[in-house]
Amino acid sequence: QVQLVESGGGLVQAGGSLRLSCAASRRTASTYAMGWFRQAPGKEREFVAGIAAMGGIAYYGDSIQARFTILRDVAKDTVYLQMNSLKPEDTAVYYCVADTGVVAVTRTPKYWGQGTQVTVSS
Repeated sequence: QVQLVESGGGLVQAGGSLRLSCAASRRTASTYAMGWFRQAPGKEREFVAGIAAMGGIAYYGDSIQARFTILRDVAKDTVYLQMNSLKPEDTAVYYCVADTGVVAVTRTPKYWGQGTQVTVSS
């Protein structure tokens, strides 16, 4: 079982930046791919970014347009989502996810955090 705890959400103006963090409850570096989904009000959950175990190759959702970067600190079992040039349409609850494969992380991850709210004002 993997528990994920997100932090770093909040309110920011359009054009600003935020960095989300996700700490895992157990050693994940060599086994689990990790990533982020988001869900805006009235919309389905959307894949944002994923990164392979040991901080390897990263994947991004089509709507991100190179504004976000996913990073992984292997030693701390922590993954980050650096979000720049934020837009009001980025407003959503952001969820940290994990699974044993990076493909699963981008589609139907097994483990989910509780989520952290990101609100971008215009």
